[in-house]
Amino acid sequence: MIKQTLSKTILALALGTTAVGAFAQVTVGGAPMLPSKDIIDNAVNSKDHTTLVAAVKAAGLVDTLKSPGPFTVFAPTNAAFAALPAGTVDTLLKPENKSMLSGILTYHVVSGKFDAAAISKMIADGKGMTSIKTVAGGTLVAKAAGGKVTLTDEKGGVSTVTIADVYQSNGVIHVVDKVLLPK
Repeated sequence: MIKQTLSKTILALALGTTAVGAFAQVTVGGAPMLPSKDIIDNAVNSKDHTTLVAAVKAAGLVDTLKSPGPFTVFAPTNAAFAALPAGTVDTLLKPENKSMLSGILTYHVVSGKFDAAAISKMIADGKGMTSIKTVAGGTLVAKAAGGKVTLTDEKGGVSTVTIADVYQSNGVIHVVDKVLLPK
């Protein structure tokens, strides 16, 4: 029992979480993320995810992410969207680009609930890396590096999980510092 608790504590520290245990309350973007709320109802309260929320609305994915799921969402911050080339977000938010925007956003979503422990086990079982299939049909490669989990997209971009295990009623969110891009 002590060994299991110690392992969970080490895992939480390695993934940058602030609490150990299922459904511990986490604050993201200055707002408490409540496990009783769904992905959308929590995300709208995070001041760090206003761009993501606007994009989800523009892509018509609100109802999907409010459904029972479960989903694992790798949620880019406003800073991650701001790091894209100038004008990219504005272009993607245009109605005529809804399909492209939806493809990028669903590339950040995995069917099923994969918390930090599950992802870490997948990485360990894969001898240091694992491939994760996204709802968009693409693949992300997860690795552990420098005490953090990184995700490499199909274009070679690397994003780091900055806050893990933000539990929702219909899944789990992991905050990431870069927008992941499909082929």
